[in-house]
Amino acid sequence: MPTFSAPDGTRLAYHVSGDGPPLVCLPGGPMQDSLHLGDLGGLTAHRTLIRLDLRGTGGSATPDDPASYRCDRLVDDVEALREELGLDRADLLAHSAGANLAVLYAARHPDRVARLALITPSVYAVGIEITAEDRLSTARLRRDEPWFTPAYTALEAITAGRAGPDDWQAVAPFWFARWDDEAKAVREAEAKQRNDEVAAVYGSTGAFDPAATRAALAGFAAPVLVLAGEVDVAAPARAVAEYAGLFPDGELVVQPGAAHFPWLDDAGRFVTAFLEWGQ
Repeated sequence: MPTFSAPDGTRLAYHVSGDGPPLVCLPGGPMQDSLHLGDLGGLTAHRTLIRLDLRGTGGSATPDDPASYRCDRLVDDVEALREELGLDRADLLAHSAGANLAVLYAARHPDRVARLALITPSVYAVGIEITAEDRLSTARLRRDEPWFTPAYTALEAITAGRAGPDDWQAVAPFWFARWDDEAKAVREAEAKQRNDEVAAVYGSTGAFDPAATRAALAGFAAPVLVLAGEVDVAAPARAVAEYAGLFPDGELVVQPGAAHFPWLDDAGRFVTAFLEWGQ
């Protein structure tokens, strides 16, 4: 597992797998081990994936300054990785919360990004509103699932701001296209892979300036893929479509039947969508 030094001296780890042109990958969570990205549904057959473990996660060290977990400060870590890899311009992929970091990086270093792929992205960095009805109407697409009623009741409580201690676990089936043993194993692994102690710092006060970021992205010339899952309550397709519209060369893809982890839900469809965009 190779490592390199961040600007503040923290040792950061990254993982290299696959064949083909390099693709720098930023994990979600926030602050989750990049292991959860796996091989991105077999994308390793076409691209060399370079998965960054954010500071304090996976194989990366814990920094001396806890405030350095803030998303805007992690931009320097991504730039240090690009320099470590010797890439003049990088293709960048980010999942979920990692999209916040990716767009902050693109806004600050637009000349260092060749292509940008945002997979079921979090929207905090760009200030898009996701309403309760966005989430609930998306959830109702799955009303025929055997687990729907308790999960939907929990989602109603969450979106109304009255979530109980068990509601976040109760909505877990909505995160996956199939609530089977594989999905349950992924969900269980998440708890071990995410650094919950520092996740709150990631989006803390000062991390995001949506107006400034949107203004920068309006002049971002590189091609951008923004991929939504059709049934993803975390990043509903309506909000993701608005996200794609922030870029001059943004392309929206809505993966049918997919939820928050489209490469797990239908690997073949996910890889095909990425490769068709990347041609």
